[in-house]
Amino acid sequence: MENMQTLYLLVPLAPLVGALAAGLFGKVLGRAWSHRITIALVAVSFFASLAIFQDVMAGHVFNGTVYKWMSSGDTSFEVGFLIDRLTVMMMLVVTFVSLMVHIYTIGYMQEDPGYQRFFSYISLFTFSMLMLVMANNFMQLFFGWEAVGLVSYLLIGFWYTRPTAIYANLKAFLVNRVGDFGFLLGIGLVLMVFGTLDYASVFANAHRYVNDYAPIPGMSVGLLTAICILLFIGAMGKSAQFPLHVWLPDSMEGPTPISALIHAATMVTAGIFMVARMSPLFELSETALSFVMVIGAITALFMGFLGIIQNDIKRVVAYSTLSQLGYMTVALGASAYSVALFHLMTHAFFKALLFLAAGSVIIAMHHDQDIRNMGGLRKYMPITWITSLIGSLALIGTPLFSGFYSKDSIIEAVALSHLPGSGFAYAAVVAGVFVTAFYSFRMYFLVFHGEERFGKAHHDHQGDHADEEISTDHHHGLAPGQKPHETPWVVTLPLIMLAIPSVLIGFFTIDTMLFGDYFLESIFISHEHHALTEMREEFHGAFGMALHALLTLPFWLALAGAGSAWFMYMKRPDIPAAIKRKISFIYTVLDQKYYFDRFNDWFFAGGARGASRLLWKFGDVKLIDGFFVNGSARMVGMFSGVLRTFQTGYVYHYAFWMIIGVSALLTVRTWFE
Repeated sequence: MENMQTLYLLVPLAPLVGALAAGLFGKVLGRAWSHRITIALVAVSFFASLAIFQDVMAGHVFNGTVYKWMSSGDTSFEVGFLIDRLTVMMMLVVTFVSLMVHIYTIGYMQEDPGYQRFFSYISLFTFSMLMLVMANNFMQLFFGWEAVGLVSYLLIGFWYTRPTAIYANLKAFLVNRVGDFGFLLGIGLVLMVFGTLDYASVFANAHRYVNDYAPIPGMSVGLLTAICILLFIGAMGKSAQFPLHVWLPDSMEGPTPISALIHAATMVTAGIFMVARMSPLFELSETALSFVMVIGAITALFMGFLGIIQNDIKRVVAYSTLSQLGYMTVALGASAYSVALFHLMTHAFFKALLFLAAGSVIIAMHHDQDIRNMGGLRKYMPITWITSLIGSLALIGTPLFSGFYSKDSIIEAVALSHLPGSGFAYAAVVAGVFVTAFYSFRMYFLVFHGEERFGKAHHDHQGDHADEEISTDHHHGLAPGQKPHETPWVVTLPLIMLAIPSVLIGFFTIDTMLFGDYFLESIFISHEHHALTEMREEFHGAFGMALHALLTLPFWLALAGAGSAWFMYMKRPDIPAAIKRKISFIYTVLDQKYYFDRFNDWFFAGGARGASRLLWKFGDVKLIDGFFVNGSARMVGMFSGVLRTFQTGYVYHYAFWMIIGVSALLTVRTWFE
């Protein structure tokens, strides 16, 4: 057991040591040794996670304190690990994707002056995420939660000389603070009610408070409902759910490896993991589950619509991430926690693949990210092409690909749910299948097939919104007549390694993770929520599910979406332009991202500036400076001016005032007698 505890410590501490080495001693180590050390230590973390996985599958679960930080009254604040099947799955996903991103970074960032700093940041991010998923108490969960937020701020604004990057990381930081405020309130309510922050103690006693009300003045809200919704508000920020989704597309200002690490496998899935871990609480509040389901459904569908009009290759994938996070959230609301986690795992691989493939295209295009300037890259970049195709097929839920098993399971789970809002959620996730297939293959065809539009003087794209944001890493592009070429092996190797699980992992793990009892000890599901049980009875293994899908609506919608994209952008490119003219109002709404950014800039940012001006002009200038400081000085001056008139220097004046004073004193004394 002591050997296993050493492995538990090794998993998060190895990336931390790498981060410190590259961050503090990067200039001494140089570029080569900085990436060698950080990659080697992340690899150590991955292989240690594999060893722990084997131990957990043998039936060994660990829940204990590693370090007692401090005590306050009867409450202890501790660093502890909960190592079970849910934890070890997250550990494997985080460390494997992080390892691939570390290797990929060698090729992508090779010319960047902040090379060592970048490796330090991504290793530190890996440490933070591992501390989050391995936590056995709310305090450590919050530490990891805030740490990934801090490092994401540093990574999104990595190119800190660019105003757009500074705006993006500030936006991400502030929006996440909104969610984290709710999260912190939820943790505070847990501590107030349960008197402990330990998961096991809280979960064991949760049923006692089912009928209690939250101590919120003027409101009759169930205690557990309030706790769950406050915790989920934190997840809305981290996992970019409506309306706290606005930060994620702008975060594409960071280097592409960050998009794969933060926005595919780690930070944005932290909220999904947290809700699944809190299943013993959420299962006791159907109101909270309905809230989660509806928020996820809105995100899944309406963020997918935005992906249709994007022309920045990274932003298309970013809106895809938003939509897929919505699918996971819907599954959580339907009490299909294992389905949400299954999609989290499969999505981590194919979405990281799509982001890194987009980065490979960006390198070949000399950092031009506009898909309208691409086309025909298939023959120049065969490895990037085939891996991108695999990622796209997995994303749209093609039978036998990994995304198919998890995505179709979500749709089926929502169909079997009877919670309020499940009808809307089902309509949203089914419609989202067509939307996902359409924008995914729109990007695929415009990038890899059709006319070669690169190496030319790029024309002005008429009809584009004047302030459309195209986020480019360096704003370069191929020179006229220049041809792209396949990227180096340090870029293509991670693509191949991620493409393999994007195809196979769903097929080989669905029986265990969905139809088996993989999460039995990690997740609690009320007997009233039986969607997963009905799914297990309906489907019979991976092949049976694939055959069944051929007769269902989602499969044909995905086929229709991909076919529509091929027809419109390969055969009849005039049709999208005509549709855009016909429904210009809808296009404008989508182009403005439903006006969320404008509303936030006007209401929150503008309101804050207005309040600041009011406090400055009235509070500071008039009240503090004008009344208290300068006003008191003027009052003293006026009083002094009056007194000065009595200081004449004549003795008879002083005698006169002395007589007046004595008379006044005698008069007062007479009154009180």
